[in-house]
Amino acid sequence: MLKKRIIPCLDIKDGRTVKGINFVAIRDAGDPIELAKNYVKQGADELVFLDITATVENRKTLVNLVNEIAKEINIPFTVGGGINSVDDVEKLIIAGADKVSINSSAVKRPELITEIANQFGSQCVVVAIDTKFENNEWKVFTHGGRTITSLKTVEWAKQIEQLGAGEILLTSMNNDGTKAGFAIDITNKVSSAVNIPVIASGGAGSKDHFKRVFEMTKATGALAASVFHYGEIPIPELKNYLKEQKIAIR
Repeated sequence: MLKKRIIPCLDIKDGRTVKGINFVAIRDAGDPIELAKNYVKQGADELVFLDITATVENRKTLVNLVNEIAKEINIPFTVGGGINSVDDVEKLIIAGADKVSINSSAVKRPELITEIANQFGSQCVVVAIDTKFENNEWKVFTHGGRTITSLKTVEWAKQIEQLGAGEILLTSMNNDGTKAGFAIDITNKVSSAVNIPVIASGGAGSKDHFKRVFEMTKATGALAASVFHYGEIPIPELKNYLKEQKIAIR
């Protein structure tokens, strides 16, 4: 039984940490280096850095910023945004990333998952799925949630695993930033359909939401942003609460 992980996420735009609601209405949330250092102190299990406009702006992830953050932290560090090749991955790993997260580029060219896994190991490849419930089904979106695809979320998750991904970062766009709770339904379906770890993302607003996603799905990690950035849920408090609820936490 994998112990559950609590994972803050730094969504980066123009070198600053930002947060939106349903992938829009973006506002500033602070300096990413200071936030990263603070999360290590608070006992976060991992840190995710997503350059949220890299794909849309057709540019690479901010390697220098990744390097600066990596120097300040000693927990697993996942970086995503604008990654299109094994070379891009290599630059980020040299800069200090432990894992990379790919989304639009994996949908466009699924073999990229296998190429990265062959070069750096499956444990290095996180495939992010941005999903939205539309016309009675969960569909996969790309380009920072701007572009709908024909892919069905559970089928894509199974394909990702077969291609060599080591982990899935599943974000419900319907729940993102709403603080109304994680999308239990699709998180449960995806985490039950695959044998690799699934991180639930989108909708955390209370300590109980973390408890529910861990009790009601097979997700092994829960990711959140604004509730951590603005100090609404301190990570040590959340971990103590989950331990009291008999949830095995790192």
